[in-house]
Amino acid sequence: MDHRFSSRIVWTGNRGDGTAHYRAYDRTWDIAVPGRPVVHCSNDPLLGGDPMKPNPEDLLISALSACHMLWYLHYAADAGIVVTDYVDEPVGIGEVTAGGAGRFVEAVLRPTITVKAGADLGLAEALHHRIGEVCFIARSIAFPVRHEPTFMIAA
Repeated sequence: MDHRFSSRIVWTGNRGDGTAHYRAYDRTWDIAVPGRPVVHCSNDPLLGGDPMKPNPEDLLISALSACHMLWYLHYAADAGIVVTDYVDEPVGIGEVTAGGAGRFVEAVLRPTITVKAGADLGLAEALHHRIGEVCFIARSIAFPVRHEPTFMIAA
């Protein structure tokens, strides 16, 4: 089955002179997916971006974490593990070469997952390792992803 995902990226950083020179424009843009709220973005702050807006690297790590979370919830429901809360604080580790090219070398997903009492925590842990086989994002990236979950028992 073919799935298509589309978006519209609109550069918003023209200050009037376009790209007349390197410092003449802002590194800002909008993500405009039809029928959804616009997301205002910028470049990494180390490269002159607005630190109050998400950058491409933030979006990639967030997409990876969200895809993982959604599959985890699906697998937990199928396994009879009742999840009542899920919060992840993922970290992407990147490197930049002397020439300025960058890439991710690893990501670490660190979800705190609250489950109802009686849940099989060994199984809850094992579910994480199945997700890389099905998540669109995880299957599309070229860097390893580690999982460091913490489990809490719902009161």
